[in-house]
Amino acid sequence: MNKNTYLNNGYDQVVADRERDFILRLVVAFVFIVIFFLLLFGRFVYLQIVKHDEYVVRANTNRISLVPTAPIRGEIVDVNGVVLAHNYPAYSLEIVPSKIEGKLDDTIEALRRYVDITEGDMRRFKKFRVEFRSYENIPLKLKLNPDEAANLAAQLYRFKGVEINARTFRSYRYPELMAHVLGYIGRISDSDQKRLETENASALYRGSTHIGKSGLERFYERQLHGVPGYQEVEKDAYGNIVHVLRSVPAKTGKTLRLAMDIRLQQEADRLMGDRRGAMVALNPQTGGVLAFVSKPSFDPNLFIDGIDTESWKGLNEDWQRPLINRVTQGLYPPGSTFKPFMGMALLESGKIDQNTIVPAPGAWSIPGSRHLFRDSVRRGHGSANLSKAIQVSSDTFFYRLGYELGIDKTSPYLAEFGLGEQTGIDLPHEYRGVLPSREWKAKRFAKAKNPRSREWQAAEMVSVSIGQGYNAYTPLQMAQATASLANDGVVYRPHLVKELLDHDRREITLIDPKPERTIPFKYDNFEYIKEAMSKVLKPGGTAHRIGHGLQYTMGGKTGTAQVVQIKQGASYNAAALAEQHRDHAWFISFAPLEKPQIAIAVLLENGGWGASAAPLARALTDYYLLTLKAGQLTGPVPKEPLLTNQEHVEVSQTAASAPVVRSETSPFKQAYDNIANIQAASGAVR
Repeated sequence: MNKNTYLNNGYDQVVADRERDFILRLVVAFVFIVIFFLLLFGRFVYLQIVKHDEYVVRANTNRISLVPTAPIRGEIVDVNGVVLAHNYPAYSLEIVPSKIEGKLDDTIEALRRYVDITEGDMRRFKKFRVEFRSYENIPLKLKLNPDEAANLAAQLYRFKGVEINARTFRSYRYPELMAHVLGYIGRISDSDQKRLETENASALYRGSTHIGKSGLERFYERQLHGVPGYQEVEKDAYGNIVHVLRSVPAKTGKTLRLAMDIRLQQEADRLMGDRRGAMVALNPQTGGVLAFVSKPSFDPNLFIDGIDTESWKGLNEDWQRPLINRVTQGLYPPGSTFKPFMGMALLESGKIDQNTIVPAPGAWSIPGSRHLFRDSVRRGHGSANLSKAIQVSSDTFFYRLGYELGIDKTSPYLAEFGLGEQTGIDLPHEYRGVLPSREWKAKRFAKAKNPRSREWQAAEMVSVSIGQGYNAYTPLQMAQATASLANDGVVYRPHLVKELLDHDRREITLIDPKPERTIPFKYDNFEYIKEAMSKVLKPGGTAHRIGHGLQYTMGGKTGTAQVVQIKQGASYNAAALAEQHRDHAWFISFAPLEKPQIAIAVLLENGGWGASAAPLARALTDYYLLTLKAGQLTGPVPKEPLLTNQEHVEVSQTAASAPVVRSETSPFKQAYDNIANIQAASGAVR
């Protein structure tokens, strides 16, 4: 074999090997393709035949969505239907940051050409940006005026991620006058959301942005909020709504009708003026709150959509503490307004009777002690029975008898009037106050190093017996105690709401007042104390000046409560003290003596002598009994028209045609825990 033949054979072999490799690869590729297509076909069969029904359901689910619709919040009206808290529609400018193209600041600057965006709007927006997620609608400007909404609507195509949405806003028509009664709503926070999840109520707030934060808005949140509805909508591939398939309307929240007449509330506020303190009036026959004023106050409208930092700082750091509800959260020693209740303890315990006369000198000492406890009148009152001691407010009379009776026997009788316990009013965060007792002191000073600090000392009863010492009560507690005494021991729980109006079911649920309990004291002792309190307004009494010209019978008691202790032998000099260290002025009253219709507690912080608070109670009682109850008012009393003609018609028609459902249980039982309870028109409220 020559060289050329050898080379040709080798070349042919290489070509043959290459062809064989090519064919092998081709076969492998073909097999792979066949297998791949078999897999695809198998998957196709699996999806289109085996899983057909399942994916049809999924496709429809993706195509059809449920969009929640928030309910309209219920209104709050006074006893005559005057609207105090209402809703109104308006447009808001909102931004979804995740959808914005370009820089957010550039978008906002461009929007300024069409909308007046203030510095306050920007502060609120920056605050919301921290609280909201990037895909949520963040309000940039609330309540656009019609021109702004119209001008911007025509340009919205230029601003991706910018929306104009119709919203319902809450408004308080008597803001500072009713702030501590109504409270306010605010945006649902993370803590609110956690609480709703704990209560299994999250479903009720789908689509909602606000929740009650304080006052009646919080206490009756479930009734006011209503029940959300939903829309079943069809969407395209881009998430746009094509059309609405089905709609279930939301159920409007219930209207709260108060026991209060806004005109009496206005009068109480006018009488308080710029004074710091509280004034509360109750109906002793029902427990209904007739007036409820805490001064100073604040504007609850500031909180609805997030209060700005400067306003919050101003309210929070104000030394006058306008955010504190002094009626239910202000704790003060009651001073001599405590004496009628102390007198009941002395009578009921048998320590004295109605005719017992004891010395009432200008000063008194505990046996074996040289420390003098002085009377407010240096010369004293000679001797006195209990009636005179209440009329002239003798301290030494109560020093002696209170010390002798002791705390163990005294405290249970005082507890019968509800002192040191929550009244149960339909408001959140009510304080209990302090009714001193041996057990209370041991608990209060449990961590004290000195064992004597935990033990009750007999001498402590001296100051306690005249409403000083450890005594600390709210004006509401004193008003309820006064009402219970005036009502011969029949105790009603104070309540602001008189009835609930369900617009959807057109039913009214009455808060049917029933006595909570009856104080088991002798009828004659109640009458004796009430008669003694009536003498306080007569010549010789500490409030005799307000007794002149009375057209009805009235009982009362002044009280001067020390804020700081005066040194032994020193005289009280208000001018030498800082305002915050001056005495508090108290006055409690009820009228008329027979079947009383109004009981009042007035507290003027650092107001001086108790007699300075008495004229306010007299003036409010005059207005209630001689003007409101007598029907002597003519013409429209509210400062502004609060109801439109249509609203008047709706309220009147609803009230006239609505069946009445009486609450058979306690009116303050915890309100509805779930949707079914919320829908039950006859459900009781706490």
